[in-house]
Amino acid sequence: MSHTWDPDRYLAYADERGRPFVDLLARVPAEAPKVVVDLGCGPGNLTSLLADRWRGAQVTGIDSSPEMIAAAAQIDGIRWEVADLRDWATPDPLALRAPVDVLVSNATLQWLPEHLDLLPGLIDRVAPGGWFAFQVPGNFDEPSHTTRTELAAREPYAEHTRGARVPTSHGPDDYARLLLDLGCEVDAWETTYLHVLSGPDPVFDWVSGTGARPTLQALPDDLRPLFEEEFRALLREAYPADSSGRVILPFRRIFVVARKPLAQPVSA
Repeated sequence: MSHTWDPDRYLAYADERGRPFVDLLARVPAEAPKVVVDLGCGPGNLTSLLADRWRGAQVTGIDSSPEMIAAAAQIDGIRWEVADLRDWATPDPLALRAPVDVLVSNATLQWLPEHLDLLPGLIDRVAPGGWFAFQVPGNFDEPSHTTRTELAAREPYAEHTRGARVPTSHGPDDYARLLLDLGCEVDAWETTYLHVLSGPDPVFDWVSGTGARPTLQALPDDLRPLFEEEFRALLREAYPADSSGRVILPFRRIFVVARKPLAQPVSA
């Protein structure tokens, strides 16, 4: 079941969503890469940080959402492309594509249930000695996700939401083992951020721009307001505001930075 993304809604919490990208990038010690790619670049606000850091590099932002790429295209100096990550990760036996020195993917892989199987293909796109860095949410057992799943499984919603995309991820050890088996040097860790939110139903505002969006879009217009009303109430109960109206949203994220081994010397 397809859905669309709203760049403006996504950017409502740009600072909070951007901090993990900055933390990820800080652990990539590449000095002068020539080719840098951001897979799942969204509206491009974070991709621009790649261009700022590596000014001599050719930087490309790739996203499957035409809406996101249309927003990103307003940023100059970066190449933007609408493409599916799964196609981009396909084998290239004839080496027709330029190898990538730094490959970054921030909060994207969780939308592909098979993304663990895609990692070898992504590593193949990285140049020997190059870097692959990604971050995925690891909070799918939190009420911000479980309440949506439970509510969507009830009638009268279930018949409409059954095919909606649901994000998922693995543990940092799963990613580390796979990449180590591919011969990479691996740095993997997790961090739980405590986001302090305010305003009416701020957790709903957060999730409706990301994880809950496919479910909300799957509902017909006459049912969506009822679902949203119930969902808001469940989230208010799970994340109560304090006396000052502040809500704390814990958000666990998983980070991986892998360096591809240098090419083996050719025997004489």
